[in-house]
Amino acid sequence: MKEKENVKNNIEVWEDIVSIKDLVMSLIICSVTTFVAYILAPNEPPKPLFFGLTGAIIGFIISSIFIKPKRIFIETNEEN
Repeated sequence: MKEKENVKNNIEVWEDIVSIKDLVMSLIICSVTTFVAYILAPNEPPKPLFFGLTGAIIGFIISSIFIKPKRIFIETNEEN
């Protein structure tokens, strides 16, 4: 029963299963940090671009800290 609930809450992205809640949370975090960094940038080209990219990297780091992977690796001993 629990597997069916997990399937409903997950989607496939780039051949990997992802929780919809975690995906939306990371998209929000990255979008907010990118937008804030872009807004805080001086209005001299190309500084807004670099500030925005830095904000995206900061959002990625924050997301990777708060959202932990849920993979389970099973090691099998199979000989060919």
